[in-house]
Amino acid sequence: MDLQIAKWGNSLALRIPADYVRRLGIKEGDHVQADLTADGGISIRAAKWDRAAFVRELEKMHDTMPVTESVIEELRRGARY
Repeated sequence: MDLQIAKWGNSLALRIPADYVRRLGIKEGDHVQADLTADGGISIRAAKWDRAAFVRELEKMHDTMPVTESVIEELRRGARY
C-alpha cells in the first residue's frame, strides 16, 4: 500500500488505513512500537499485541494460501543456514 507522509506541527505523520487499524485492534490514544529494520524500513506494531486476534487472522488466510508438499520441499532446498 502506498501511503503519504503529511506535516503535523513540527513533525511528520503517517495515516494508518482503517483496515490495518481494525486488524491490529488499535484505537486513538493507543501506543504503538516503532522500530527501524535492517533493510532501512520502519516496522510499526501495536504495543499490546493481541495473540488471539493474530491467530484468527492466520486461520482466515490458511485456506487461501495452502502450502503443498512441493512448496515445502522447494523452501527447504533453498534454505540457507
